[in-house]
Amino acid sequence: MLAGLGGIGLGLGAWATGACRATLAAAEARIARRSNILQTSAGPLEYAIAGRGPPLMMIHGTGGGFDQGLLFAQGLVEAGFQIIAPSRFGYLRSAFPEDASPTHQADILAELVDHLGLDRIAVAGGSAGALTAAEFALRHPERCSHLILIVPAVNLTGQDPVEFTAFQQMAVERVLNSDVWFWALWRFAPDMLLRTLLATDPALLVRVAPEERHRADLIREGLMPISRKTDGLRTDGFWAGTPTQTAFEKLTRPTLILSCADDLFGTADTARLLADRIPAARLVVYPDGGHIWLGHDADLTMEIGEFITATARP
Repeated sequence: MLAGLGGIGLGLGAWATGACRATLAAAEARIARRSNILQTSAGPLEYAIAGRGPPLMMIHGTGGGFDQGLLFAQGLVEAGFQIIAPSRFGYLRSAFPEDASPTHQADILAELVDHLGLDRIAVAGGSAGALTAAEFALRHPERCSHLILIVPAVNLTGQDPVEFTAFQQMAVERVLNSDVWFWALWRFAPDMLLRTLLATDPALLVRVAPEERHRADLIREGLMPISRKTDGLRTDGFWAGTPTQTAFEKLTRPTLILSCADDLFGTADTARLLADRIPAARLVVYPDGGHIWLGHDADLTMEIGEFITATARP
């Protein structure tokens, strides 16, 4: 019996090892040869371009990269926009300079806009990417036509929206420092991953259309390989826990803010506070959807497209 159990254990171990390697290889293949590299004053900046039409820069959130930016903006590509999706500092092939602040990242993204020969561009930031998007609009207003803040992970009240116990912090550190541990979480506890890292109630999955469940799967899968995002994740954690110094009240660009009331990171309250601070900002809060606006991707796409079209300069 012991020998049999040992054989089963070895077999399961071999299966898990093979499955993990196959998943990570697929993740690497998914992002390979889809992006470009620009040498900037801060080092290499990775970016990808998709679609044709009015340009919009989609800045990804925590755990993402250029591929997450493209996924967030897929509906906009189909609606006739050209999407520029960079990887922020510490993600995938982008540099991780000593100053990895949202302000520095915004300046480096201005170098990307220069490189692409664009006069003005709409800028959207999701989750932790919202800080960089706002800083771009503040520091380079002549280059920013519109600002869109999606589920903005911004510390406006001095309270970290993602506070962990010591045990939870240890567990998160273990998972985020190991592709194997993260794969195990993704494979065996996908609902926990959705709730913990993506701040979305897994119960929503049974209430949304199949294409939205598929989008949730793609977002979860897109977090891998986690080992190539560790620096970016830690930096995002720092800025999420630090009271923001961004002067939102000085923004002059047309601004749209979108969130969901049940976002477990509490970005709906943040969105309302931002709408009070930013002059003439438009606020949209969906009743559900969590941090990945599950079930509202088409609504969000329509809101952004109509907002840009309605406020376009003559």
